Amino acid sequence: MTSFESRFEAALCLAAQAHRGQSRKGTANASGLALPYITHPVAVATLVQRHGGDAEQIIAALLHDVLEDGGAHWAEPIAAGFGPEVLALVRFCTDGVPDASGHKAPWRVRKEAYLAHLARAMGPGLLVSACDKLANLQAIHLDRLECGAVVWSRFSAGRAGTLWYYGALVETFAGRLPAALEQALRREWAAVETLADEEGP
Repeated sequence: MTSFESRFEAALCLAAQAHRGQSRKGTANASGLALPYITHPVAVATLVQRHGGDAEQIIAALLHDVLEDGGAHWAEPIAAGFGPEVLALVRFCTDGVPDASGHKAPWRVRKEAYLAHLARAMGPGLLVSACDKLANLQAIHLDRLECGAVVWSRFSAGRAGTLWYYGALVETFAGRLPAALEQALRREWAAVETLADEEGP
């Protein structure tokens, strides 16, 4: 087993531990089985690899939601197991960390702050963040096709807030990503926006 494979497996185990008991919204099938949340970081890591990410970016993709969903105490095992560069990338992708009581700042406040962060950011975190947003858009697109407009009820910001955020993200990333990744983001966003427009105001 290569060093990268060993680190990948270790990161996958840590992420699975941090996300234990969490599932992806709206993924329950006819048998009532929902996808464990860990499937999302794996999807993001796959996109990062596909779009030219290096080992640190791929490992960070597996861990990108650990602080946001698990809390600040996960920073120490991330740094100890994978180094400061991976921790910095995970922090780059984090738009809010729950406090001791599990609360975060309001959704809109966090998203506006994250957009401002992205607008002035440079470096390898942009690729990881963009792949995270692409994975989310792909899921929204598929869910909207399968479930209809009810999909918007899964989001705390509803239809209007979700569309605002992803439209703003696509524009913020513009011109700062590998061409294929930017095209994929724009393609998924256009598909989601078209479906939303068909619903009317």
